[in-house]
This record gives sequence, C-alpha cells and structure tokens, in this order.
Amino acid sequence: MSRGTMPQPGAWPGASGTEKLAREAGAASPGPARVVVLGQAEHEEDIYRSDDEIKKEKELPIHERGLPEPRLSVAPEMDIMDYCKKEWRGNTQNATCMKKGYEVVSQKFTSIRQVRGDNYCALRATLFQAMCQPAALPSWLQAPELTLLPEKLTSKYSWIKQWKLGLKFEGKSEDLVDKIKESLTLLRKKWAGLAELRTAEARQIACDELFTNEEEEYSLYEAVKFLMLNRAIELYDDKEKGKEVPFFSVLLFARDTSSDPGQLLRNHLNQVGHTGGLEQVEMFLLAYAVRHTIRVYRLSKYSTEEFITVYPTDPPRDWPVVTLITEDDRHYNIPVRVCEETSL
Repeated sequence: MSRGTMPQPGAWPGASGTEKLAREAGAASPGPARVVVLGQAEHEEDIYRSDDEIKKEKELPIHERGLPEPRLSVAPEMDIMDYCKKEWRGNTQNATCMKKGYEVVSQKFTSIRQVRGDNYCALRATLFQAMCQPAALPSWLQAPELTLLPEKLTSKYSWIKQWKLGLKFEGKSEDLVDKIKESLTLLRKKWAGLAELRTAEARQIACDELFTNEEEEYSLYEAVKFLMLNRAIELYDDKEKGKEVPFFSVLLFARDTSSDPGQLLRNHLNQVGHTGGLEQVEMFLLAYAVRHTIRVYRLSKYSTEEFITVYPTDPPRDWPVVTLITEDDRHYNIPVRVCEETSL
C-alpha cells in the first residue's frame, strides 16, 4: 500500500446493526466522558489532554512558555498506528480491543487527525470533514429560505426562545434570531468559499484556518445545531401526522428527556458544548441536518457488526460521505489519507 492524497473514501457498503445501535441509544444515555466539563474554566481545557501534560505546561516559568499559539481544533495528522501506540500502551482487554481496531482502520487510512475534546467534537469532526470535501456548495445551503428559518420557527414556536447560545457567546446581547441568522449566513459563506478552491491542499489549509478562528468556528456550530432542531421539528410533525419517518426519529422522541422538539432543545441541544456532546441517537439527526452520511469506526465495537456504523442506516445515494473514528462513542477523531492499492 502507498499513501494517497484523498482525504475521504468513496461510498462503502453500509454496516448492518445500525438499527440495533439506535434502539440502544434510545433506551439509555451514555455515561460521563473521561472528564466532566463543569463550567467556563473547565471548558477552556481540552478534556482529552492528559493531566501530566497540563501539569508540566503550567509548571513552566512564564518566560519559557512562549507566546500563545492559536488553539488547534483539529491537530495536524500523524501516523495512525503511532497514535495508537501512544494512546494504548497496556495489555488490558480494552487496550487490546483498541489496538486491533486501529489495525483494521490502518488498512484503509494511514493517518489520523486528533479533534479537540470540548463536547463539540462530533459537530467539529463532521463539519470539518464535510467542508474539506471537493464538492460544490450543497443545494440546501443555497436555498434563499435558509436564513429565514430562525424568524419563521421562532414566530411559530415560542419555546425556541429558550435556545442557549454556546459558551463563546454567553453574556453577549445579540438578539437570538439575528445571531442564528448570522450563523447560518456564515456557514453558507464559508462553505461556498471552500467549494471554490480547486485543490485538496488549498481546501485543507483554508479549513484549518477557519477552525482556528474560535468565534467563527463556534458560530458554525450554532448554525448546525439549529439545522438539527429544524429537522427534528419536521420529523416530529410528520410522525404526529401519521407519515412514515426514519426509525431513529421514533426513538429520539421516545426518550423521557426528548418527547417533543421543545424537550430536545432544552435537555439535549442546549447542553452540547456546555455539559455534554451528542448522544448516539442524535448522530442520526446530525446526519440529516447536514445531509451527509456519517460513517464511524467504533473501536469499542471491534469484531462486532457495529464496528463500522452508518448514520443514517439507508442514506440517500447522493449524500456525500464523511468518515470518523471513536474509541468511546463520545469523542471523535478524523482518519485521513486513504490507502491506495499498488499493482506490479
């Protein structure tokens, strides 16, 4: 095998067992991540940096710490098996499972990019991959009614005013409708700019720069969360009218904490980036919101039919594909550089 330059694979056959995943996700929420983010101060630390790394950095004299560098939301790529060896050195059952999972992934991808772990990682990894792809601006982003959604929905559903802006916008006095409209406009503008770039290298550089501008980056997440809410409202209304809906949406609204879109907003979407990330059943909703198939290597499910899980189960054929990798169904990283077969 040799290292290619494509950042994403083409479409692969979907994995079975995804509906089983959805049933499990609807039945119970996952437990807490490695470190619980409690507030603004904790939010500023990457929850996936080791205690030793943070301690060593803070022990350095001020003059040795150097000038602050931009916080990298998506780290530079490194060899995927080198990353595995760094992260999993023991011989426990869990470590063995992870090593075998990484070995399988390394047969498709040679490198990995670590994603900042601040409870936005599912949104960050998905959006980063989607915007890096060599494709035209999606038609749903070109629609004029996109930026009219905030005013349209808030005038119809007063509970949307309970929307909780991300931590980067707390304390600011922007009108909610204007802020979300601004976020949707920014998403369209930035995605369109990336789509105009002709080379993979140029897109990668531009995307890296975008994801080091914290205010713009977190504004994009507000846009995606609002698109998730919009899709949830559409699915809920269809279900109430007796129309056929994707199975995951039945489970989404079967939870005690999200029996309707209002509860979904208050108890789940409002918590993303604050005290938690996306739960498994909400990964389906994310896929529907950005109209991309999300294929995930779930390393904890190695040797089971759920090792490669696809959101949604039966995606439309014209949806682009993004690929992620997770060790614990909470934090997501990005596999890159598709291996290319060589022939004599």
